[in-house]
Amino acid sequence: MSYPLIRGSYGALKGTSFKWLDLPLLFKTILKSHHDIQSVKYFTAKVPNTQNDPSKFQRQNTYLGALQKYRPSVALYLGHFLSHEVRLPLAHPTGNRRTVSVIKTEEKGSDVNLAMHLLHDAWQGSCDCAVVVTNDSDIAEALRLVKQHGAVRIGLVTPGEQRVTSRQLRKHADFSRHIRTKALQVPQLPNPIPGTRIRKPESW
Repeated sequence: MSYPLIRGSYGALKGTSFKWLDLPLLFKTILKSHHDIQSVKYFTAKVPNTQNDPSKFQRQNTYLGALQKYRPSVALYLGHFLSHEVRLPLAHPTGNRRTVSVIKTEEKGSDVNLAMHLLHDAWQGSCDCAVVVTNDSDIAEALRLVKQHGAVRIGLVTPGEQRVTSRQLRKHADFSRHIRTKALQVPQLPNPIPGTRIRKPESW
Protein backbone atom coordinates (compact mmCIF):
# COMPACT_ATOMS: atom_id res chain seq x y z
CA MET A 1 0.00 0.00 0.00
CA SER A 2 1.14 3.54 -0.61
CA TYR A 3 0.07 7.11 -0.05
CA PRO A 4 1.16 10.50 -1.34
CA LEU A 5 2.27 13.34 0.91
CA ILE A 6 1.75 16.60 -0.94
CA ARG A 7 3.68 19.72 -0.04
CA GLY A 8 1.81 21.64 -2.72
CA SER A 9 1.20 21.30 -6.44
CA TYR A 10 1.03 24.96 -7.46
CA GLY A 11 4.15 24.56 -9.60
CA ALA A 12 2.16 22.22 -11.85
CA LEU A 13 -1.07 24.23 -11.76
CA LYS A 14 0.17 27.77 -12.29
CA GLY A 15 -1.12 29.23 -15.53
CA THR A 16 -3.55 26.36 -16.16
CA SER A 17 -7.33 26.03 -15.80
CA PHE A 18 -7.01 22.73 -13.93
CA LYS A 19 -6.88 23.96 -10.32
CA TRP A 20 -10.13 22.11 -9.42
CA LEU A 21 -7.95 19.06 -8.93
CA ASP A 22 -9.08 15.64 -7.71
CA LEU A 23 -5.91 14.59 -5.89
CA PRO A 24 -6.56 10.84 -5.38
CA LEU A 25 -7.59 10.50 -9.04
CA LEU A 26 -4.48 12.41 -10.11
CA PHE A 27 -2.20 9.92 -8.38
CA LYS A 28 -4.03 6.97 -9.85
CA THR A 29 -3.15 8.58 -13.19
CA ILE A 30 0.55 9.27 -12.63
CA LEU A 31 1.49 6.23 -10.50
CA LYS A 32 1.73 2.63 -11.66
CA SER A 33 -1.30 0.32 -11.45
CA HIS A 34 0.23 -1.75 -8.63
CA HIS A 35 0.16 1.25 -6.27
CA ASP A 36 -2.78 0.85 -3.90
CA ILE A 37 -3.39 4.41 -2.68
CA GLN A 38 -4.64 4.24 0.90
CA SER A 39 -4.76 7.93 1.72
CA VAL A 40 -3.50 11.36 0.70
CA LYS A 41 -1.98 13.89 3.09
CA TYR A 42 -2.05 17.46 1.83
CA PHE A 43 0.22 20.02 3.51
CA THR A 44 -0.56 23.62 2.62
CA ALA A 45 -1.48 26.98 4.14
CA LYS A 46 -4.41 29.35 3.72
CA VAL A 47 -3.31 32.04 1.27
CA PRO A 48 -3.93 35.69 2.17
CA ASN A 49 -5.77 38.03 -0.16
CA THR A 50 -3.67 40.65 -1.93
CA GLN A 51 -4.49 44.04 -3.39
CA ASN A 52 -4.18 42.58 -6.88
CA ASP A 53 -6.19 39.47 -6.01
CA PRO A 54 -8.80 40.16 -3.31
CA SER A 55 -10.58 36.80 -3.77
CA LYS A 56 -7.57 34.50 -3.53
CA PHE A 57 -8.45 33.25 -0.04
CA GLN A 58 -12.07 32.52 -0.96
CA ARG A 59 -11.10 30.53 -4.06
CA GLN A 60 -8.67 28.37 -2.13
CA ASN A 61 -11.14 27.91 0.73
CA THR A 62 -13.82 26.81 -1.73
CA TYR A 63 -11.45 24.29 -3.30
CA LEU A 64 -10.32 22.83 0.02
CA GLY A 65 -13.93 22.49 1.15
CA ALA A 66 -14.85 20.76 -2.13
CA LEU A 67 -11.89 18.40 -1.87
CA GLN A 68 -12.69 17.36 1.69
CA LYS A 69 -16.39 16.93 0.91
CA TYR A 70 -15.84 14.82 -2.21
CA ARG A 71 -12.66 13.04 -1.09
CA PRO A 72 -12.85 12.51 2.70
CA SER A 73 -9.77 10.25 2.46
CA VAL A 74 -7.67 13.40 1.88
CA ALA A 75 -6.25 14.63 5.20
CA LEU A 76 -5.52 18.36 5.27
CA TYR A 77 -2.69 19.80 7.41
CA LEU A 78 -2.38 23.58 7.53
CA GLY A 79 0.66 25.73 8.08
CA HIS A 80 0.46 29.51 7.85
CA PHE A 81 1.79 32.47 5.90
CA LEU A 82 3.95 35.06 7.61
CA SER A 83 4.58 38.52 6.13
CA HIS A 84 7.21 40.92 7.36
CA GLU A 85 9.26 43.83 6.10
CA VAL A 86 12.86 43.15 5.09
CA ARG A 87 15.61 45.10 3.37
CA LEU A 88 17.18 43.50 0.33
CA PRO A 89 20.13 44.59 -1.82
CA LEU A 90 19.39 46.16 -5.19
CA ALA A 91 20.65 44.33 -8.26
CA HIS A 92 21.73 47.67 -9.73
CA PRO A 93 22.51 50.20 -6.97
CA THR A 94 22.22 53.87 -7.88
CA GLY A 95 24.23 56.45 -5.99
CA ASN A 96 24.02 55.82 -2.27
CA ARG A 97 20.92 53.65 -2.62
CA ARG A 98 22.05 50.07 -2.08
CA THR A 99 18.97 48.41 -0.58
CA VAL A 100 15.20 48.55 -0.79
CA SER A 101 12.50 47.72 1.74
CA VAL A 102 10.04 45.00 0.64
CA ILE A 103 7.26 42.90 2.15
CA LYS A 104 8.30 39.25 2.19
CA THR A 105 5.62 36.56 2.54
CA GLU A 106 6.67 33.02 3.42
CA GLU A 107 4.79 29.81 4.03
CA LYS A 108 5.64 28.39 7.43
CA GLY A 109 5.07 24.95 8.89
CA SER A 110 4.19 22.89 5.83
CA ASP A 111 7.68 21.49 5.22
CA VAL A 112 8.14 20.59 8.88
CA ASN A 113 4.70 19.00 9.06
CA LEU A 114 5.36 16.88 5.98
CA ALA A 115 8.77 15.74 7.24
CA MET A 116 7.39 14.80 10.67
CA HIS A 117 4.48 12.83 9.21
CA LEU A 118 6.78 11.06 6.77
CA LEU A 119 9.15 9.97 9.54
CA HIS A 120 6.35 9.00 11.93
CA ASP A 121 4.40 6.97 9.38
CA ALA A 122 7.51 5.22 8.08
CA TRP A 123 8.64 4.15 11.54
CA GLN A 124 5.11 3.13 12.53
CA GLY A 125 4.84 0.95 9.43
CA SER A 126 1.75 2.80 8.22
CA CYS A 127 2.70 2.24 4.57
CA ASP A 128 5.19 0.38 2.43
CA CYS A 129 5.62 3.25 -0.05
CA ALA A 130 5.46 6.99 0.58
CA VAL A 131 5.08 9.21 -2.47
CA VAL A 132 6.31 12.72 -1.69
CA VAL A 133 5.12 15.57 -3.91
CA THR A 134 7.58 18.43 -3.57
CA ASN A 135 10.77 19.84 -5.02
CA ASP A 136 11.90 21.48 -1.78
CA SER A 137 15.31 20.19 -0.72
CA ASP A 138 14.58 21.17 2.91
CA ILE A 139 13.06 17.73 3.46
CA ALA A 140 16.06 15.84 2.05
CA GLU A 141 17.23 14.81 5.53
CA ALA A 142 13.82 13.31 6.32
CA LEU A 143 13.99 11.29 3.09
CA ARG A 144 17.48 10.13 3.97
CA LEU A 145 16.41 8.91 7.40
CA VAL A 146 13.41 7.04 5.97
CA LYS A 147 15.64 5.47 3.34
CA GLN A 148 18.18 4.51 6.01
CA HIS A 149 15.40 2.85 8.00
CA GLY A 150 14.83 0.70 4.93
CA ALA A 151 11.24 -0.40 5.46
CA VAL A 152 9.54 2.10 3.14
CA ARG A 153 10.03 2.78 -0.53
CA ILE A 154 10.12 6.46 -1.47
CA GLY A 155 8.54 7.90 -4.58
CA LEU A 156 9.27 11.49 -5.55
CA VAL A 157 6.86 13.55 -7.67
CA THR A 158 8.02 16.91 -8.99
CA PRO A 159 5.26 19.48 -9.66
CA GLY A 160 5.63 20.98 -13.15
CA GLU A 161 6.99 19.27 -16.24
CA GLN A 162 9.65 21.95 -16.85
CA ARG A 163 11.15 21.79 -13.37
CA VAL A 164 14.42 19.97 -12.81
CA THR A 165 14.01 17.53 -9.91
CA SER A 166 16.13 18.42 -6.88
CA ARG A 167 19.27 16.29 -6.82
CA GLN A 168 19.24 16.33 -3.01
CA LEU A 169 15.80 14.70 -3.05
CA ARG A 170 16.30 12.42 -6.04
CA LYS A 171 19.25 10.55 -4.51
CA HIS A 172 17.01 9.25 -1.72
CA ALA A 173 14.09 8.19 -3.96
CA ASP A 174 13.38 4.73 -5.36
CA PHE A 175 11.52 6.25 -8.30
CA SER A 176 10.48 9.68 -9.55
CA ARG A 177 7.75 11.21 -11.69
CA HIS A 178 6.73 14.65 -12.93
CA ILE A 179 3.23 16.13 -12.85
CA ARG A 180 2.78 17.06 -16.48
CA THR A 181 0.12 19.47 -17.68
CA LYS A 182 -1.68 16.85 -19.79
CA ALA A 183 -2.05 14.66 -16.68
CA LEU A 184 -4.12 17.40 -14.99
CA GLN A 185 -6.93 17.57 -17.55
CA VAL A 186 -8.92 14.46 -16.59
CA PRO A 187 -8.58 14.22 -12.76
CA GLN A 188 -10.86 17.18 -11.99
CA LEU A 189 -13.49 17.35 -9.27
CA PRO A 190 -17.14 17.36 -10.42
CA ASN A 191 -18.72 20.78 -10.72
CA PRO A 192 -20.78 21.23 -8.64
CA ILE A 193 -19.77 18.78 -5.92
CA PRO A 194 -22.64 16.23 -5.72
CA GLY A 195 -25.08 16.87 -2.87
CA THR A 196 -23.74 20.37 -2.23
CA ARG A 197 -23.81 23.87 -3.66
CA ILE A 198 -20.03 23.98 -3.90
CA ARG A 199 -18.95 25.07 -7.38
CA LYS A 200 -15.63 25.77 -8.98
CA PRO A 201 -14.85 29.53 -8.77
CA GLU A 202 -15.55 31.19 -12.10
CA SER A 203 -12.16 32.95 -12.16
CA TRP A 204 -10.42 29.57 -12.14
